[in-house]
Amino acid sequence: MAKIISIIGSTGSIGVQTLDVARNLGIKVAAMSANSNIDLLEKQVHEFKPRLVSVGSRELASELKARLTGMKVQVLSGLEGMLGVVEVQEADTVVTSVVGTAGLIPTMHAIKNRKNIALANKETLVTAGQLVMEEAKKQGVAIFPVDSEHSAIYQCLMGNSDRQVEKIIITASGGPFRGRTLEELRDITPAQALKHPNWSMGSKITIDSATLMNKGLEVIEAKWLFGRELDKIQVLVHPQSIIHSMVEYVDGSVMAQLGSPDMRIPIQLALTYPDRCGNNFSRLDFLKCSQLTFEEPDTKTFRCLQLAYDALSTGGTMPAAMNAANEAAVSAFLNNRIAFTAIPEIIEKIMMLHNVNICPGLDDIIEVDNWARTQAEKAVNG
Repeated sequence: MAKIISIIGSTGSIGVQTLDVARNLGIKVAAMSANSNIDLLEKQVHEFKPRLVSVGSRELASELKARLTGMKVQVLSGLEGMLGVVEVQEADTVVTSVVGTAGLIPTMHAIKNRKNIALANKETLVTAGQLVMEEAKKQGVAIFPVDSEHSAIYQCLMGNSDRQVEKIIITASGGPFRGRTLEELRDITPAQALKHPNWSMGSKITIDSATLMNKGLEVIEAKWLFGRELDKIQVLVHPQSIIHSMVEYVDGSVMAQLGSPDMRIPIQLALTYPDRCGNNFSRLDFLKCSQLTFEEPDTKTFRCLQLAYDALSTGGTMPAAMNAANEAAVSAFLNNRIAFTAIPEIIEKIMMLHNVNICPGLDDIIEVDNWARTQAEKAVNG
């Protein structure tokens, strides 16, 4: 069980819920970072009293430092600050909940500093899965998945041999536009796309859920977390979001993990493993969920899922290019610069332009990430 943690992204959705778990369990928070929400970060510092915090810019750091006058807390900024957060000596676990590839370098740095990782940042494994898992093995640290789907798979694998696994089944809610046609998606607004039917999440991941890219990222993440090839990972649409994922074994048995759609449950397990602790979180009432249904995902209408499959099949730096293009396209959509249906179009265009490096290092992945963002921005601008 984690005793002292650091959090990258403490003011985001996962970060806030992680602090709720820490509050309930009495886990000490040694350090935390945020990008720009210093109002919330200031409140968090007063409650949890970390010894180090970091924000996105020097200007915000100066303002926060002035607000925290009299408190024994060091205030840093930028990438250097994020690295400082994960380096804090007394922390045994780093929760990486920052969105996008911004989490890659801090996560790798935390692993090299021999910190266990509670991983909520999909993009770390999507872009550099092989490098990250190899470094974790080298340093002897554990990576505990925070995503509800990967936490479910992790639990379904407990006590069983990897050799006896037939396939992993990742469930998807289908997002707010399940069943719509491509024509019906053309005029979707950001406000409509941000209304997820089951989960409360940040804006980027909510849009990814609406396009099904979120599920594609989870497929790639599962490949590295659990050592499975693409043909052994299946996606099923399960609108009720009660079964969070499943594992099928060679004898035909299927293990499923069920629960209320409350992210604090997988966050808590990542911090308490191998123990389970009591809480007052929402409980699953079977009498209110009498129907569980499943569908094949529509990869023709929701092209992002197929693009993620294609990126994983190609390998090398292709997932990094795909992911960066997606981040840029989602940002453009949220800022009303492109249509909802343009998101997969831009991603596919960048993937077609990309010259894949099959055996990349970390610097290569960062270079491809920057290149893909530049190309995506050009595509957005027409």
